[in-house]
This record gives sequence, structure tokens and C-alpha cells, in this order.
Amino acid sequence: MTFYYNFPRRRWAEMREAMNRMMEDALEEMQPQEREMTLAVDVLADDDGYTIRALVPGVRSEDLSIEALNNTVTIRGEFTAPEAGAAKYLVSELPVGRFVRVITLPTALEPGKTEATLKDGVLTLRIPKAEAHRPKTIEVKVG
Repeated sequence: MTFYYNFPRRRWAEMREAMNRMMEDALEEMQPQEREMTLAVDVLADDDGYTIRALVPGVRSEDLSIEALNNTVTIRGEFTAPEAGAAKYLVSELPVGRFVRVITLPTALEPGKTEATLKDGVLTLRIPKAEAHRPKTIEVKVG
């Protein structure tokens, strides 16, 4: 019967080398990838309409498309990646690619009166409710 003594340091060194090879392989392949993503939004409601805010850092206004129909708002756009040239990415977490967000609101809208602004990477939409869905003040008469 033969006994083999396995030195712990040698085993750790082998594991470290295997991990280094895996990391080198992963870093060579890591490039920003285009993927379709959903856009995170805040939706605020008041008596007159809705305010929708979305973070779109680095997106130009001409790269955004906004549609409002009945009670649905659709926001489309694209995050573009800066050219890396010959450099290799070590970490790539910034959003790259097309995004779309469809928001269904509880009441009909007046899309013709929608206002959209883009400031400091924040898209803000102000969409009024249709006149029929706005609260009405009723005066009570004495008599």
C-alpha cells in the first residue's frame, strides 16, 4: 500500500493558478454587450395628470421616442457605449443598448398636451388626464 501526502500549500497554489487562468480568459472576452433592458421610472399622480420621471444618463433627446395613446405611455431609447479603442474592459456595468418601457395608467390621457423635458440625465414627462377623468368641483346652492 502506498501513501501519498498532499501538501496543502501546493494544493492552494494549484487552485490559485486555475483561478488566474479563468480570470484571464474572462477578461479577454469581456466587452460591453448590447442588451434590451427595461427603464426604471417613478410615476406620480395628482388631480390634473401624471408626472413620469426616468433616469437616462448620457442619452440625447434625439435618441428618445415617446408615445402616448389612450392610457398608455411608451418610452424608447438607446444607451450608447463610448469607443474603447484598443483598451480592454475590466468591468462593464454601465447600461448599453436599447431600452423600452410601457406604462399603463389608470385613466385616459390628453397626449396632445404632453410636455417632455430632459435635464441632467432625468427625463420628465407631464401628461394631463383627459377632461372627463379630472375631478369636478360642484357648487352647492342654497335655496
